Amino acid sequence: MFLKTPDLPSAEQALPGRDTEMPLTNKNFINAEPLKGPFAAGLEIAYFAMGCFWGAERRFWEQQGVVTSAVGYAGGHTPNPTYEETCTGMTGHTEVVMVVFDSKLISYEKLLAVFWEAHDPTQGMRQGNDRGSQYRSAIYCTSSEQLDAALASAKTVQKQLTDLGFGAITSEIMAAPTFYYAEEYHQQYLAKNPAGYCGLRGTGISCG
Repeated sequence: MFLKTPDLPSAEQALPGRDTEMPLTNKNFINAEPLKGPFAAGLEIAYFAMGCFWGAERRFWEQQGVVTSAVGYAGGHTPNPTYEETCTGMTGHTEVVMVVFDSKLISYEKLLAVFWEAHDPTQGMRQGNDRGSQYRSAIYCTSSEQLDAALASAKTVQKQLTDLGFGAITSEIMAAPTFYYAEEYHQQYLAKNPAGYCGLRGTGISCG
């Protein structure tokens, strides 16, 4: 449980990537807050993967206390990958949302609840009709406190899922690896493209 699967490429098998970071305007389309740190003192960072990052990012930017968010790639080997490379499955990355939040206004536990409730964490290398390692579920933690909270919440959620007839949680839960920003057009995509669609299918559990 919570471990990487053999479906991911090794470092030797992964695409080589590049040294150059993705060109990015350092401004959130919704509120003009910066997408890149360093962020203001007192703010915390969390990373979540729960299928297509367009819809996942919207779930988090809607939360009061989330200061800014961005999407990107993490959990694999390829440095500064493109979207097309990630979709081949040969970078090892999954689509990730970076959430910068004020813990005085929203707790990490509330963000975990958003994560668990908004998708099905038992599906392995897919989410709904979206299939591939880039759609796998993950919680990447930036502190030991986050890791402890994520693992504890997974145990609680697993009991609820089992009671509902779902299988084992397949989410990776681990210390945060390097996060690589996605291309400009992916950032806050559903705010820029209101007619766009990226559905997340939850399981019916409630963590609140």
